[in-house]
Amino acid sequence: MDIIPEDGLEETQEEVKDLEEKLNGIQLETISVTVIKQPAIDKPDFSEYPESYKENTNKEKLILAYAENFRRQYVHLFRDRKPLFLNPLNECGIEKFVCTTLRPTLLPFKELYHWLGCAEFVSDYITMDQLDPPAELPLQLHSPSTILERQLGNCFDFSNILCSLLLGAGYDAYVVSGYATKEVCLSDESRDICPLLNTKPEVKKEEDKKAAGKYSVKPPRDLRSKFIIKMEARRKKEEEDQKDKERMEEEARVAELEKPPPDLLYGLRIHSWVLIRGGKREVPEDFFIEPFTGRSYSPQNQSFLGIESIWNHNNYWANMQDCSNGCKDMSFDLNDTTKWEYMLVGADRSTLDIPNVEEELYDLEDDEKDNEDDKHLDMPAPWVRPINVTEKQNETRCPSGKKTILYKKAKLEKYSNYLMKDGLVKRLSVYENNELTTLKKVQEWFGNREDKLTMRLHEGGVVTEDFVEGRQRSLKQHVYKANFPGSETDRTMTFYDNARVDGLSKRDESAIEMTEHFINRDDFLYYRHVLFDKRQKKVAPATAEGLPRPILKITEKFHRNKELPANDDIAEQMFILSEDKVQITYHREDANISASTRDFFKPPNAEEKGGNLQWAPDMTSTFQVNQHKLPTKNLTVYEDLIRLIQVEQSSIQAVRNSEEEVREILADRQKEEIASELAISVYDTERNEKAKKHRKELERLAMEEKLRRQEMEMDYLAPFLAQIGNPEKISRNQAFKLKEDCLSDLKQRLIDKANLIQLRFERETSELHKKQLEYQQKQVVMTKEDEEQYFNYCSEAMFRIHILELRLNRHKQMAPHKYMQLEQKLRQDPRLSVYF
Repeated sequence: MDIIPEDGLEETQEEVKDLEEKLNGIQLETISVTVIKQPAIDKPDFSEYPESYKENTNKEKLILAYAENFRRQYVHLFRDRKPLFLNPLNECGIEKFVCTTLRPTLLPFKELYHWLGCAEFVSDYITMDQLDPPAELPLQLHSPSTILERQLGNCFDFSNILCSLLLGAGYDAYVVSGYATKEVCLSDESRDICPLLNTKPEVKKEEDKKAAGKYSVKPPRDLRSKFIIKMEARRKKEEEDQKDKERMEEEARVAELEKPPPDLLYGLRIHSWVLIRGGKREVPEDFFIEPFTGRSYSPQNQSFLGIESIWNHNNYWANMQDCSNGCKDMSFDLNDTTKWEYMLVGADRSTLDIPNVEEELYDLEDDEKDNEDDKHLDMPAPWVRPINVTEKQNETRCPSGKKTILYKKAKLEKYSNYLMKDGLVKRLSVYENNELTTLKKVQEWFGNREDKLTMRLHEGGVVTEDFVEGRQRSLKQHVYKANFPGSETDRTMTFYDNARVDGLSKRDESAIEMTEHFINRDDFLYYRHVLFDKRQKKVAPATAEGLPRPILKITEKFHRNKELPANDDIAEQMFILSEDKVQITYHREDANISASTRDFFKPPNAEEKGGNLQWAPDMTSTFQVNQHKLPTKNLTVYEDLIRLIQVEQSSIQAVRNSEEEVREILADRQKEEIASELAISVYDTERNEKAKKHRKELERLAMEEKLRRQEMEMDYLAPFLAQIGNPEKISRNQAFKLKEDCLSDLKQRLIDKANLIQLRFERETSELHKKQLEYQQKQVVMTKEDEEQYFNYCSEAMFRIHILELRLNRHKQMAPHKYMQLEQKLRQDPRLSVYF
């Protein structure tokens, strides 16, 4: 840092003192304002809601008048029935017609295009809030966007959102207001079987019985007594009938024990659910959707006890049918006015009717019909905000990311993606009893795991793991005993054979056996079975435990190779290592009922001698099916023996490679379970820490580059250099002149800014003084609204005056420092530093 000369320093200090004196001469005269504080009243803040939430349009007022007229007629005709759910209050306390609360919306998620995905999303995303009291309609019905923000709602809120999503997806959906059992209203599924356990029974296909040929062998005559056969069949039938009777009695007894206790409000509990009529979106028949659970039910289900009304975004229908038998005998033909009374005449009643082509020829009748329809009131547009669900909300689903559902002898736990460290998204625990104390099996589902694990099942001491494609070594399924997870134990591994070079599809292993199955191999191998011997216990170093298991026998089977004759195409080769023997079985020709075989007896240590084996006739024996075929020459048989010795070594090496692969897979699984790493997409900027750090680093470098460019572009000497013609070299007198002009300009700008703040302060003070005089003169005749406006103005004016005062004081403190900083920069500027 350059040393400032004493004369220059004194001159600078004098300039700073002069600047401070001029700024201190600018003073602000404050005035006192008396503001009478009104008592605070807690009012709900509706400012965040749009105007459609806080008031009704003329058309909405007209539809409410229609609804009131409809309600009066309904009450007059049905005095003993509950009131209809027509115009509840919204979150702002404004009456809104229920049909206008529905907003058909199609969200940009693939799973929400189907009714099952929509039902699961609504049941998982929102927490249930019971109706209180349960036998009365709610007073409010909030908009779908508000319920999605709060993630809390009653059955009508659930149905409102679900119906909006279903209508947007193209379904013919309706909100139902009716009555249901206590279990449905409270979402109690403790007596229901978990949907994940409802597996469809396999249908066994009956084998086609071949018709007996003319020359087929007839079965022997049945010499048993027909009476004995008849009595035996009768006895078996009686035993089966007795077992069925005992089973039915036991099931009835258990059902009676599991039957819920009597409900005092049975048939009075109000509930809301969704009806989907058949026809659209390839829906074959009508069915209900329970919004609390997301499950579908038939209209004949006994849990739904009655219906008062239904509605969609176009019209409202009141039920005119008898509900003494629940919904099982109810018709959902909304065009039948004897069963359903609609409110709006002009609304479309059915979009599934096939139009009559002949009616199009009568233009006059069509015009009259159009004119008549124009006189009818149609439904106003929805007043609610658009339904918006982000990608993060769709992934998180459940509030706090987890949800537990209790079923009959089962418990289901749901978790959002990336909530659990091991990627767990669902866990089903099945128990032996209803008290959920004796665990039977546990099934877990995973997502976004690096090891591609998707499902794990613990049942009967056996663990089953499923993997998706993309994993190293292409493991598809792994089944092993939980108590013996190590190698050389009972286990089954299934692989994606199309992703492996060797075509391995399955490997079964035990302590003494290993069986492998192959698909689509070039050498036609499809089966390999290995029989091991127990390790001999010897006094040896600790490394002896790592010796490979002795192999007793290797059996390999091959598919038919059409390019070779059947007698030369090997079907099975068996290497009996304990006896130094090789057994070969060839494929059978279609005309024969047996196959040719050949046995080889190897001399001791034949694999060490290589091709230098001494041939002897007793080293082989053969069985030839075709006796007319010439015997194989000894040279060919000798070459086959040499080749089989090499093949045997290759098979042994393949077995050792398989054992090593099993050990590597188990070691990898152990490391993966400890690490439990989750796969994060590069496009997921919220969870991808590497991408986030890289993005922040790029933003930091960009900001530094921007500041550097701004500093380079901001030249405080540029305007003054332009006045003297931008000389290439600055003289001493020009340098001193530039410095004085630059400092004088800054000094004047600082004084002008202080004067501007003072001017604004005086203007605000003068306006406030005028308002005070006007208030004192008209205080007696002023209304409450005028007083409230005056108090608000005084509060805002005092705030602005206080801010101006703070700004001026801060400006006075910072002005000398800015002056000194500029003076220091001018001395250090490379264009002027030569002369200072």
